[in-house]
Amino acid sequence: MQSAFAIAGQLIQPGENRLLRLPLPGLHSETSVHMPVRVIHGREAGPVLFLSGAVHGDEINGIEIIRRILSLPSLKRMKGTLLAVPIVNVLGFDSHSRYLPDRRDLNRCFPGQEEGTLAARIANIFMQEIVVRSSIGIDLHTAAIHRDNFPQIRADLKDPALYNLAYSFAAPVLLHSAPPVGSLRHAAAHKSVSVMVFEAGEALRFDELSIRVAVHGILNVMRELNMLPPAKARKKSRPTVLLRSSHWVRASKSGILRAQVKLGDIVNKGEVLGIISDPTGQSDQMVLASGDGIIIGRTNIPLIYEGEALFHIGSSHQRALLADHLDTLSHQDELTPPELVEEPVIV
Repeated sequence: MQSAFAIAGQLIQPGENRLLRLPLPGLHSETSVHMPVRVIHGREAGPVLFLSGAVHGDEINGIEIIRRILSLPSLKRMKGTLLAVPIVNVLGFDSHSRYLPDRRDLNRCFPGQEEGTLAARIANIFMQEIVVRSSIGIDLHTAAIHRDNFPQIRADLKDPALYNLAYSFAAPVLLHSAPPVGSLRHAAAHKSVSVMVFEAGEALRFDELSIRVAVHGILNVMRELNMLPPAKARKKSRPTVLLRSSHWVRASKSGILRAQVKLGDIVNKGEVLGIISDPTGQSDQMVLASGDGIIIGRTNIPLIYEGEALFHIGSSHQRALLADHLDTLSHQDELTPPELVEEPVIV
């Protein structure tokens, strides 16, 4: 039996599952605003894991991912503590916006300040109430509006606490990346809390494949942390593919893009990724792959400006394993934990 867990001025007893609401700065109308937090405190000691969604208010995939995790019966046998925060940027979420009302990107305002800007105050609340009480975190994101991301984990693999966990998630691809200054994972690292980011899908949309990959991956991480018992005998997850680097292919002219590749396509250097035309069709310009790799991100809107990022290519020598992963992703049922069977989201 472990001791009670202190958070937001309350004590959560072992075996308790409680919904808390962290007070945030309110609206002009004096309407109060709260950040919802589900706290599941296991009866036995173990790590403290936080799950965060909608740090960017329009990135809603994480909300559904966390809802599905919280519905799992296996959490009743969980060791340690789970802090589930489906909507961090509540104000941005309510206005369908990536940003906060003060026009700041919350994920560039961490660790925040108690008496700073609106964004800084919200970042500070999340840091003080969630991050510093945790030992590990998984931050759930999608691409920005009009963009799409292939399911991927991003982590600083120089962090020894993250190395095995990032691989255990078993996402199709793993991109080693240092955390940007001002990001949640950068600020958390300075508090000795290791955070990985799951990127998949696009803003303001549910993507069933991305959701299933994330639910499966979070369960893998919780098992690796010994928060959950090992899975019953079933097909072993394929090893994740390490991306050595990544780069964006940008538009050399403005115009109308006709994309020729989709997310997850394996491409070769010099391959045609798209064609940029003028509205009257008088001229075409090919967009060529600048290296071998896999498409892990792309724009979804065909109206593009010169210099705009069009296709994100991740580089890897593990092409056979990549192809194997892509074949698995085409059979989504393999990604559904047996204890969580429900109707998929169709968009």
